[in-house]
Amino acid sequence: MNPNSGGSTAIIFVTLLIKLGVVALLAGFIARFDRFRRLILEERRSPRQKLQLAAFLGVPFTLGVLARLAGYQGADLSLEATVLAGLLGGTIVGLGVGMMVSLPAWLIGHEFLAPLMAALYAVVAGSARYVCPDKEEIWKFSPFIDLSLYRSIKKRFKHPAIDWQLLFSLVCVILEIARLTIGRISHHRLFFLSTTNPWTNFLIVLTTLIGVGLPVRIWNNTRIQNKLEEQELALMQARVDALISQINPHFLFNTLNTVSSLVRFDPDTARTVVLKLSNILRRRLKAQVHFSPLRQEIEFIDDYLDIEVVRFGRDKLQIRKEIDPETLEVVVPSMILQPLVENAIRHGIGPKIEGGTITLRAWRNNGRLAVEVIDDGVGIPEERRHEVYDSGIGISNVRERLKVLYGQEFSFEIDSKPGKGTAIRFEIPELITAEAAQVVPASAPS
Repeated sequence: MNPNSGGSTAIIFVTLLIKLGVVALLAGFIARFDRFRRLILEERRSPRQKLQLAAFLGVPFTLGVLARLAGYQGADLSLEATVLAGLLGGTIVGLGVGMMVSLPAWLIGHEFLAPLMAALYAVVAGSARYVCPDKEEIWKFSPFIDLSLYRSIKKRFKHPAIDWQLLFSLVCVILEIARLTIGRISHHRLFFLSTTNPWTNFLIVLTTLIGVGLPVRIWNNTRIQNKLEEQELALMQARVDALISQINPHFLFNTLNTVSSLVRFDPDTARTVVLKLSNILRRRLKAQVHFSPLRQEIEFIDDYLDIEVVRFGRDKLQIRKEIDPETLEVVVPSMILQPLVENAIRHGIGPKIEGGTITLRAWRNNGRLAVEVIDDGVGIPEERRHEVYDSGIGISNVRERLKVLYGQEFSFEIDSKPGKGTAIRFEIPELITAEAAQVVPASAPS
């Protein structure tokens, strides 16, 4: 069939179906690239970003033009690609894509009007984007206009405004009609599909409208999904920040209470505690991160326990550590151990006149990091065990942070016997810092 002259209605109908399939396939393929998904989230783009967006749209649709020149007419989406680029990226991006898709037609197919028409498509579509005050209206564009005329007319009378969806649809329709008209009088200098059947020509225009609207809908769904993921991450970040902000004041309050109790009768010891506290705060201010190697958390706990040993006395608070050296570079949430240790000292060892021992344990277990904080204190009374997970700041805070960060991939258990002590154990997926990955070998389950 000569594409620039009247052709079989059945063949053109099949070609139009192929066009819709190709545009859906290309739109889905382009949406798989992370960089493209980030680009369409931006409304104000740098020159480099505009060039990247033009490349994402221009390259695959240029291949479609080459396929059309090889005989597969349904693969040519040069008008649709240029209009899409103009609407989504502006006139400059539209011109870039237009030149890319028209050059093969000009150089190989000798369609000398193709670059001029591509420039027209880009300028018209880019101008439509420019005059639209709210760029989100572009992402609402759909070829399926509201068929409820009464509701649409009533809405316009109540709130007079430009119907941008109708305007974008008119842009697509007018540009396709312009291509059909100029194509008929250009004598094979511009590719177009046309027949003498008015209804078939209507389907050609409708296909162009859908060919522009369909990728917009596909990519808008991608935008919405990315925005939801970003909002979810922002919410998780806010929740973690809120939980960490609970820990620091709680820890400071207890430490300052210790200082106030020592300052009158033992100022030297009070000074030592203040120096330890300043070391802790300095370390925290230098590392405002939510994750750190277990080694750093152990160092932090050592400073904290030095303060608590001063408070209780070395004869009443003993510290034991059973830390597998291979766990020291495993990444854990920052400040995850301190609340558990503080809870063990305050509620386990504190009520015992003779004091007690705190044991810290860490080992690797089938690709997971297991950590235990054990005390031989008074234990948790039977009637209070159901409240432990939700009451107080220490245990509930740690459990909530692990839940936010790891979802269902963590475990948290409390084993307590009245009069004998309490063991708190959690397991999280094992992650190792990039620096340690080269020096810490993978070990068999311990």
